[in-house]
Amino acid sequence: MNTKRLNPVSAVTFASKENAGRRLLLVLGLLGLVASPIRADDLAVAQSAFESSPEGWTNIMPPTDLKGWSRVPVPPRGKLGRAQWHVDADKDLLVCDGDGGHDMLLTEKEYGDAIFHFECRYTKVEGAKGYNSGAYVRNSEDGAVWHQAQFGDADGGFLFGVTPTTSGKGKFFSLKDQIAGTRVKPAGQWNTIEITARDKAITLWVNGAVTCRFDDCGLNRGHVGLEGEGYRIEFRNLQVKQLPAK
Repeated sequence: MNTKRLNPVSAVTFASKENAGRRLLLVLGLLGLVASPIRADDLAVAQSAFESSPEGWTNIMPPTDLKGWSRVPVPPRGKLGRAQWHVDADKDLLVCDGDGGHDMLLTEKEYGDAIFHFECRYTKVEGAKGYNSGAYVRNSEDGAVWHQAQFGDADGGFLFGVTPTTSGKGKFFSLKDQIAGTRVKPAGQWNTIEITARDKAITLWVNGAVTCRFDDCGLNRGHVGLEGEGYRIEFRNLQVKQLPAK
């Protein structure tokens, strides 16, 4: 496993023109269009790729019958619980009730190099602790291979999972120890998160900054999706932007 640590960032004030230019360079860099290095001060002010480069995105919010998506138990050989995912068409939300066990909701379509953008918030419950959910890229159809962005209640914001190796076996990885603090907001508040998969690298961006990057993904394409694990959570604005080959 080859990982790269990104240092924590601090708030910095910029002139408006310089700030806008740096944002553009960062977005182009994440899209693989320029080779400029990412600096800590850039990370502190970065917009999401969806905001900065709005062309070329596909809305993948599921219909009310969830057509185009499938539930996969966690672990893969487990049993599915009650159907806990539904779409609130009036509010344009995908909702996981959190009472149907541990599962993944995965797209039936596979993606290679792409950015997965989404927004999420937990339903806050007084006295509740341990809020847990995540999002996936480049997963296998059965969920045995998974690359997850973890987020909780003002907690998480790191990548972990099981990725294939050249021998064909899966290898566990976790970047939890590489992040300092968290950019994830408390339960009840909306988070904006993006996962970029490009070649072997998977980069996680949370609420304005890149938090970590995994450089040894063993699967060049796979399914994207979301996790249900015991807590009610809402998702909106699910978008995918497929990236051109280098």
